[in-house]
Amino acid sequence: MLRFLADMNISPRTVTALKNEGWDIIRVSEVLPSNTSDADLLNYARKENRTIITQDLDFSALVALSGLDKPSLVILRLMTADPESITAKLISIIPQYQDLLLQGFTITIEDTSVRLHKLPIE
Repeated sequence: MLRFLADMNISPRTVTALKNEGWDIIRVSEVLPSNTSDADLLNYARKENRTIITQDLDFSALVALSGLDKPSLVILRLMTADPESITAKLISIIPQYQDLLLQGFTITIEDTSVRLHKLPIE
């Protein structure tokens, strides 16, 4: 079963809505201090076997540089930051790719496309 960690740029409203849909998701602020570095957040997600959901493009570089196959990432590159739109997009797309996320992938969700990369990124 997929477990998610939403970073701080994902609205609490989105996290609550996904929890209401039955997702195992927590927001970083629930488990780590607000000043936690991105590297420490990655380590936490890897240790807890959680896929990170983020709008922060820095995570792609950190995962690529790590050379590791976990944690998986869902990177949102959408024109809107509206929590309801983001929630709807995640609900419509993530179920199609859950097996890949369990294996170690980055999934970049854009307004009109989805890009996939197997981890580790070489």
